[in-house]
Amino acid sequence: MTGTPEAQPKRRVSRSEAARIVATRDPVLAKLVADAGPIRLRQRTLSPFNALVQAIVYQQLAGAAARAIHGRLIAAMPDGAEPEALLALSDETLRAVGLSANKVRSLRDLATKVLEGTVAISPRGLSRQSDDEVIARLTTVRGIGPWSAQMFLMFQLRRLDVWPVLDFGVRHGYGLAWKIPTPTARELEPLGDPFRPYRSVVAYYCWRAVELYAGAKESAVTR
Repeated sequence: MTGTPEAQPKRRVSRSEAARIVATRDPVLAKLVADAGPIRLRQRTLSPFNALVQAIVYQQLAGAAARAIHGRLIAAMPDGAEPEALLALSDETLRAVGLSANKVRSLRDLATKVLEGTVAISPRGLSRQSDDEVIARLTTVRGIGPWSAQMFLMFQLRRLDVWPVLDFGVRHGYGLAWKIPTPTARELEPLGDPFRPYRSVVAYYCWRAVELYAGAKESAVTR
């Protein structure tokens, strides 16, 4: 699902450069990159902790409802969204902003593990961890699975070699671009190997393929 430390590029490569590199490896991808244009990612505005809080809040909710609940939760911590501030909120306050009991438990587990150091979210701590180690640590938190951890790697940490085979959009987009039946997660796994260590870029263009070739609306990951 992710690259090993040895597979990571030895120097920092920009996303646009990585796109040019992977485009030279496959004519289908070259056409997709040309059709879709440059990679566009939203500017990071959240701290790592807030990004993980948001990931938990947004699970299984429509965008507007999730944004409203997340906004009320952040407003309940006027001095900043930090683990200590979240743990200081009562269950009643957390439920009042619209969180389910399960999400309250997940957020408390996240904040506790961050304070204990089980989940390291400082820039230095994160920079020292491989993709697989970040995933292993994050998935110890209640409510954070492999997919959420991979999205954190791709969009918060900007890691370049993440291959989220559990994501239906990536699988569907790969099938559309390469004109094959939508692969299963197991089938998609080795199909990313030719594009190491820039599989995050290929995943992005698979999402774009769904928009370009199936008429889907722009998603949160491509706008």
